[in-house]
Amino acid sequence: MLKFWFDRLSAFVGLILCSWILLLIALLIRLLDGAPVLFCQRRVGKNGELFVMHKFRTMSEGNDGTTVTVAGDLRITKLGAFLRRTKLDELPELWDVFVEKMSMVGPRPDVPGYADKLQGEDREILSLRPGITGPATLKYRDEETLLSQVENPHQYHDEVIYPDKVRLNLYYLRHYSFFLDLKIIFATLLGRKILFAGESI
Repeated sequence: MLKFWFDRLSAFVGLILCSWILLLIALLIRLLDGAPVLFCQRRVGKNGELFVMHKFRTMSEGNDGTTVTVAGDLRITKLGAFLRRTKLDELPELWDVFVEKMSMVGPRPDVPGYADKLQGEDREILSLRPGITGPATLKYRDEETLLSQVENPHQYHDEVIYPDKVRLNLYYLRHYSFFLDLKIIFATLLGRKILFAGESI
């Protein structure tokens, strides 16, 4: 219950404090890259229910390639590259938290195809509300750069990164505490590392 009310209150305050940033980014996207301003995509939420997640659009419109992106991807606009690097493209997700579709901390919401791969005890992470940040997000904060350095980014993501993210999220589920959420939030905002599951992330 504490997590629920913390999520709603922090999302509400965040939306108010960041309203001018949200408006500025929306105007820049509209002026430099055209419409639409937001990228809306169906993702898998708590208990496997689908919801529409909102982010600022960072790719050229009408580009429906792979969901795995790497640094330097030609689909990413110049403004989009800045937004992705600074994580400002995630700000509209505060609304998703406020309307109870997401949490401040939790597993990143997967597209349906990836969530379908979860088997056995791994499916327990679907009992969590997906989050803006989380342990897997912290560890792979530079995922796009990492993927740009391997020969087959899609294969490396599916065979190495995604299973590791599932492992971290399952550990988070089983060792959850409100204090841990606060540590993850501050680590995200300050760009710091924390000790989690026996490793520095």
